[in-house]
Amino acid sequence: MKEYKAGCDVKSCLLCKLCLKEWLPAVAANRKNFQFKKGELLFKEGDEMTGIYFVYSGTVKVHKRWDKDKELILRFAKKGDIVGHRGLGKDNFFPISATALEPVTACFIDIEFFLSSLKVNHNFLFELMMFYAAELKHSERNMRNLAHMPVKGRIAQALLLLQEKFGVNSQGCIDITLSRQDLASFVGATYETVFRTINELVDEQLVTIMGKDIAITNRPALENLLGEQ
Repeated sequence: MKEYKAGCDVKSCLLCKLCLKEWLPAVAANRKNFQFKKGELLFKEGDEMTGIYFVYSGTVKVHKRWDKDKELILRFAKKGDIVGHRGLGKDNFFPISATALEPVTACFIDIEFFLSSLKVNHNFLFELMMFYAAELKHSERNMRNLAHMPVKGRIAQALLLLQEKFGVNSQGCIDITLSRQDLASFVGATYETVFRTINELVDEQLVTIMGKDIAITNRPALENLLGEQ
């Protein structure tokens, strides 16, 4: 991690978009911008929580230890997204880790200034509350799916969610390149199971593989897999 002197544009992240215009100079004065290499931790599970990150460029995975040798990816963050908010609370320690999937630039906001921003900027506070509610629903659905949905359905759902969040590139592939191991960690399955299931989806002409990228070629059929409990 190294500090990035160029800074952000003070208009891309959730805070800058929703705070009062009069508050923007305070944001600009209190932010710090950092660059992270691919594979570098923004913070790790158990670290003291001293502030919040907003992604300015690149992609970040938010993950948690599953057992000694495994992790579960909870979500992915891209430009404008908030990271580290799960550390808010009385104990002030991160219950999750965040790792750069590619070179990342992130804006760091000290926790005291962040809390002051919540008190002053009611639109931002409201949207953050709605974001927490959506995250809670997503987490509850994922826990249900891990217990009841077959791996094939979980992979189908993951691909649909990733396309919804990141869109597609010029070749029609989901615009995020994930290793099969990261995809396995996102759906809560083993690498071997994900590799085999992806090949099945290719054989069934539901998806196409282009190098490390995946394109959805039959969305209705992929959506039908979500109902197979």
